[in-house]
Amino acid sequence: MMSASLDLESAMLRWVHAPDKGMRRIAILLFNDCSLQGAGVVAEVFQAANELASSGTGGASYEVCFLSAEGGMVATSSGLRAWTDPVDARHFGGFDALYVAGGKGASAAAQDEQLIAWLRRIRRNTGVVRPIAEGRALVDASLPSDAAELNEMSNAPRHPEHAGDAGDRIESMRSALAMIKRDLGAAVARTVAERLLADSCSSLAPLLGDEGALTPGDKVRAAARWLQENCQQAISIADAAQFAAMSERNFLRRFKMEMGITPSSFLLHERLAVTCSLLTESELPVDKIARRTGMGNGDRLAKVFRKRMRISPTEFRIQSRRMAGQ
Repeated sequence: MMSASLDLESAMLRWVHAPDKGMRRIAILLFNDCSLQGAGVVAEVFQAANELASSGTGGASYEVCFLSAEGGMVATSSGLRAWTDPVDARHFGGFDALYVAGGKGASAAAQDEQLIAWLRRIRRNTGVVRPIAEGRALVDASLPSDAAELNEMSNAPRHPEHAGDAGDRIESMRSALAMIKRDLGAAVARTVAERLLADSCSSLAPLLGDEGALTPGDKVRAAARWLQENCQQAISIADAAQFAAMSERNFLRRFKMEMGITPSSFLLHERLAVTCSLLTESELPVDKIARRTGMGNGDRLAKVFRKRMRISPTEFRIQSRRMAGQ
């Protein structure tokens, strides 16, 4: 729960302006009935960082804009309305981060071919794409169907069984704070979290920890645990490097040295482990399991499964249940 002092209404009714120098562009795609706590907190986090930067911290600043499919006013779940710009070709240059909020219109938007095409184009030039609640359906639909390798799917769909609005908000906060930590330092990120998100700080403690007290090995092991805990979610190797407060190149090198495996292989191993569990213990169809474990779709899962397991997902399900019944 966010601090009662948060001015969420004002956050949803304006852009968070920032100076041009070192500016990071953040977009939040809204739909009717979206949650203030989901989308508003992201805007407040970046606004708080802007205030700290302008008070003498220096470094990057953030410009947050609200978008919707048609533009104009969007009604939030609390009844407040947010003014949005329409999505169009002006945004093809991409953003540093794009958050896709939920709401009643988000799931239906997953069938909107024009909106999906826009989002696919945007993803090419956007550093981080994060879903919030029902926004997962649209993020899932915008994934390229022909991605060959897992690490090319840098924003794989998030479909954990246990995920809810609270979990999505925590992940959105984590993403925003990781960017602030990278740009402005751990002290600023910690101050923002303590100012706005006091009740969530325990969940964000590993991200906000003192960088000076952690060795590269500590950071890699913490990132490995984070990958394991979030393997079903919309995470990428770039996200893990950001979590570890390392450049992606250094993270890849350090991870291989520490763990004896590449981050991509580690993440794939964890996702396959969850896949095997769902194949054995649930009646979910293969395509749905693929979406829920970040593997894209049934065809992609079958391809990866055969390559790694030398068997199809369906054959694995049959054999594992036969063995369990013996």
